[in-house]
Amino acid sequence: MKKYQTEIKWGIIFGLMSLIWMVLERVAGLHDQHIEQHAIYTNFVAIPAIAIYVLGLLEKRTRDYGGSMTYGQGFKAGLIITLVVTLLTPLTIWLTLALITPDFLENASSYAVESGIMEQQAAEAYFSQGNYMIQSIVGAPIMGILTTAVVALFTRKK
Repeated sequence: MKKYQTEIKWGIIFGLMSLIWMVLERVAGLHDQHIEQHAIYTNFVAIPAIAIYVLGLLEKRTRDYGGSMTYGQGFKAGLIITLVVTLLTPLTIWLTLALITPDFLENASSYAVESGIMEQQAAEAYFSQGNYMIQSIVGAPIMGILTTAVVALFTRKK
């Protein structure tokens, strides 16, 4: 476990950032009165997400590899961060939907129907807690692997 201390740390930081981001979205009204803008502004979470991967891999390079790190070493470290993030995803989603913004899925469903994007049944199925959980658990490793592949290129050093 000590061998992966850096990756675990940055995976936990990522999970905390995700929760803080949800609080910020809620406070900004993106989960209720400005829900029509949610699809645009939620994408900006990529900025702190990528920054966390960069900082995590830079720390790994400095702390564990003595200042030099191959692409493969960086990719492996990023995959472990991604694993931690993916394992934490059910907890972060539950905390988000239970405590931070319990009306988000209902609000999103109502908006989709009222704006003509979806029919009622489709919106209820799509914006269900189970579907949201599955999307998040599947999306976390996909986005993590893609982020890792790119960030490892920029954090490698001979």
